[in-house]
Order: sequence, then C-alpha cells, then structure tokens
Amino acid sequence: MFFTSEVVVEFLTSPLEVLAWGSMAMFQGAREVLPSLMACALLSNLGASVTEVAKDALVAEYGLRYRINGLQSYALMASAAGGILGNLLGGYLLLRTPPKISFLVFTAVLSLQLAVSLSSKEESFGLPRLAETSSVVRSVKKQLSNLREAIQTDEISQPLIWAVASISMVPLLSGSVFCYQTQVLNLDPSVIGMSKVIGQLMLLCLTVVYDRYLKTLPMRPLIHIVQLLYALSILLDYILVKQINLGVGISNEVFVLCFSSLAEILAQFKILPFAVLLSNMCPQGCEGSVTSFLASALCLSQIVSAFLGVGLANLIGVTSSNYSNLPSGILIQSLAALVPLCFMHFLPMSEPVIGKEVKRSISKRGRRNRRIGRVVIHQDDIPYRRRRESEEAQT
Repeated sequence: MFFTSEVVVEFLTSPLEVLAWGSMAMFQGAREVLPSLMACALLSNLGASVTEVAKDALVAEYGLRYRINGLQSYALMASAAGGILGNLLGGYLLLRTPPKISFLVFTAVLSLQLAVSLSSKEESFGLPRLAETSSVVRSVKKQLSNLREAIQTDEISQPLIWAVASISMVPLLSGSVFCYQTQVLNLDPSVIGMSKVIGQLMLLCLTVVYDRYLKTLPMRPLIHIVQLLYALSILLDYILVKQINLGVGISNEVFVLCFSSLAEILAQFKILPFAVLLSNMCPQGCEGSVTSFLASALCLSQIVSAFLGVGLANLIGVTSSNYSNLPSGILIQSLAALVPLCFMHFLPMSEPVIGKEVKRSISKRGRRNRRIGRVVIHQDDIPYRRRRESEEAQT
C-alpha cells in the first residue's frame, strides 16, 4: 500500500503555494522583481508537483481497494472541469480587477484547500494507516524494494521508458510561441485565456470518449495515433507564425482560440492510457508506488523538455526582438515528436498478465484459507492437503 498520508502531503505542500501566491499578492516587489518572482514561481510549482504525485498515487490505491477500474479517467475529467472553471475565473478577474486581487483570490482558494485537507480524517480515504514510526520505516523499505522489483520487469519498465522519453526528447517552445502571440501579433490576453478554456473542454471530451469507447482498444495503435496527431498539431504553431491562416481567411484571434491549445491537450491525454495500464498490471500492493513513480518521472521529463526548448531557442537565435527562425524551431519540434514512433515496440499490444496472475493467485489463496477455516482439519488430511496445494501451485 502507498503509505504517505494525503493530509500530511497537503500540510507540507499547500503552505508553499499559499506562501508563494500570498507574497505576490501582498508585496509589490514580489511580483515585479525578477528574482523574487522566480522564487515564488518555484515554490508554487514545487508544491503543485508534489500534490500531483500524491493525487495520482491516491487515485490508484482507492481504485484498487474498491475495484474501480479506470478511475484515472474520472480523475482527469475532474481535473479538466476544474481547469475550465479556474481559467474562466482567472480570465474574469484579470479583465475586471488588478493582478493583486487575482493573487489574493487564488491564495484564498489554496487556503480553503489546505483547510479541507487538514479537517479530513485519514480513515475517510478508506486506506490503511500506520501509526508507529518503526512500522513506517519498515513500510518505506518494503515499498522501495517492491518498487524496484516492479520497474525492473519489462512489462512495466518498457512502457514507462517510452512515456518518459516521448516527452523529454521533444523541445518545448510554448514559451517562445506565447511571446510571439503577445509581442508580435499583439493578441489580447483574454483570447489566450479563452483558448486554455477551450483546450480543457477538449480534454474533458477526449477523456469521456476514451472512457466509453477507447479504453478497450489495443494500447500500441491507440498511442501511435495520439502521438502522430500530437506531432501534426505542433505544426499549427507553424501555420500561425507564418500567417498561413490569414491566407485562408482565418483571423489570428479565431485561430489561437480554436487551435492554440490542441498540442498541449494531446500531450496531457497521452498519459492517461499509461496511468491506467500501469495501475492495472503492476503487482499487488505497490500500485500507488508505481503510479507515483510514473508521475515523478513525467514531471522530470517535462523539465528536461522545457530545458531543451530553451536551448533550441538560443541555438536558432530566437529572442524577444527576433522571431524569424521560430518556424524552423517549430519544425524541429514536430520532427522530434515523430521520433518516438520508431520505438513503438516498447508498448504492449494488449495488457500484460503479470498483475492479473499475481492478483489471481492471491485471490485463490485467500479463498482457500477461508474455505479451510470453516471445516475441521484432521491430522491425517494434512499431508494430503499439502500435496494437493503443491500440485495446484505447480499448475
């Protein structure tokens, strides 16, 4: 079982976000001086990342305990719905109020989240709780050992490697594209904000479609199609930078509103089949550990992707006053997104049976123990039962 308490995680991480956004709301220098602004952004992202890892592990453990298959789909639906409401609220506040008020509102929301987490009891999650420190230490060692054994199997390690590599090898140029939209095209911030809302709405629709129709499809062709669409959607930024959309009668505002967030949404949606696959096939007892390891590895791969994007922008000479080589960078990004298609053999065609076999054997052993507990076992039957159990184990 995943031993970390959700309440403890919120207690450790939410104050970081409250401190970061509260400082930017209360102190003018925190939101205007570059070093302090970067420090606040670092604290906020640190708290959000740790909370994201804990959330994924909790979803995996809860789905296992109550036998809810594909609970990750519902979690992503809730996240997309929250993204829609959050972007709408943020856009409205930016249009009607100064940034200070927006930061205060966000700080209040984070404080409410912290209060709800602290008021929640550990038993409400339906997960076991370890009270003694020695038990926690032993549980940590056991979980690390189980995690190491789980990720060493090809059925788990190969999809995990492909997911991490498919993100980290693609340089992220979203920051350069955003600066181009605001500094060169002079788009209104409300247009970019509404594009995020439409993107989250598309993510919600994609998740619903996956949960109803796509989760029974083989994983390899599904990911192949999604990755190909992701590589092609990056070229939408190329169309915008080269102003090809104006040639076909589509204004920059409409194009950004409808297509700007498509690549980002496909990148988020691509992770969902991996989360469902690994939570279903990993050995019994370490679902939360494997899921949290996946979330941590994905966070690291996104950091690597962002650093590669900064390096690529510097290499091709993209600056705040020169975006002439940005189309070339977007083409390189799209080609890099096609490279993972050459390693599709790392993904299974169907769900491996490693987790199912372990769970089935544990289930049979539990039923056999319950059956034995209801009858009287004679001494003469013990050798016969042992021989029979040995034959069943070999079978």
